[in-house]
Amino acid sequence: MAILVRLDELLYARRMTLTELAERVDITVANLSILKTGKAKAMRFSTLEAICNALDCQPGDLLAHDPTQPTED
Repeated sequence: MAILVRLDELLYARRMTLTELAERVDITVANLSILKTGKAKAMRFSTLEAICNALDCQPGDLLAHDPTQPTED
């Protein structure tokens, strides 16, 4: 997918674990893991907002577009 999720990099920069983020955002670790690995097909704006609040970042810090990646049909 051409949309990349940079959750791993942000967690590392904030010295936060996925479990800690899950607790702060009230999302399961399994769902965050799907997002982190790039396997998510969609994300609610409320989830994006909660993650950005917890990580003190902007949506553009979390998401990137790489047109060289293959797109899925």
